[in-house]
Amino acid sequence: MAELSPDDRHKSHDMGLHAEQLAGRTQQVFFYPEEGDNYTYPEGFDVDFTKKATIDAAEMDGPEVNLRIRELMGEGYGHIVVQNPLAKHSLGVGILNRLKLDFEGSLGYFGCGLVDGPNIHIKGRVGWSCAENMMAGVVVIEKNAGSTFGAALRGGDLVCKGDVGSRTGIDMKGGTIIIGGRAGAFTGFMMQRGRIVILGDAGINLGDSLYDGTIFVGGTIASLGVDAVPGEMTDVEARWLENKLATYGLEAPNGVANLTKIVAGKQLWNYDNLEPTEKKIAL
Repeated sequence: MAELSPDDRHKSHDMGLHAEQLAGRTQQVFFYPEEGDNYTYPEGFDVDFTKKATIDAAEMDGPEVNLRIRELMGEGYGHIVVQNPLAKHSLGVGILNRLKLDFEGSLGYFGCGLVDGPNIHIKGRVGWSCAENMMAGVVVIEKNAGSTFGAALRGGDLVCKGDVGSRTGIDMKGGTIIIGGRAGAFTGFMMQRGRIVILGDAGINLGDSLYDGTIFVGGTIASLGVDAVPGEMTDVEARWLENKLATYGLEAPNGVANLTKIVAGKQLWNYDNLEPTEKKIAL
């Protein structure tokens, strides 16, 4: 790694935060560039969405269910129904494929995390951290969801038609989260990009430390977090909201024009320039 001149050094360099040599793979490794907009993973399965299979998960543990889903995709099944999930943890994770996946029941913690492409329908509830680090696709939950719903979401649509717990959309980096009911405290905490739509009430500290992105609320807001401020709804946003909500059979309680829009005040954008004592005051 090239050395920086004293004039180019930043406080974060002085703290040793740039000493580690970063490594990893890029999309050039993950995808075939000749596929244009229809990116797929090299190890992805060619599935037929008219070909349907059913898994009875009552006597299976989580890894066994996930392995069976992968086996069925390898056999070309594009529609898989999981019966009796019985709130098992980490079901439907790591699916990097186009797939129609239905869970006829509730999931436990970390359901449907690290997915890129599937359309997932969950008829019951979900526990903590559903769809964490989701890249693309659609996940729809018919009932309620636990805390950290959609943590670090990067793309796709994540929809809960009921209520969600605290810290929904924490560290969100893209995509859309739609909540048909209420949202808990610190929803949108440290959000960086994307949109969160809450049709019910929002708990305390909504959008705390919001860096960027947009939050829409149909009900009352208990309180706003640090650097979260009201914004003005645009016509483009109103049309987008109408279309997006209609896609999932949802409606704003008093119409999309009356949703409250929350954006970043951008007072923390120069956060690294603050002294430690000033950071304590800001937070």
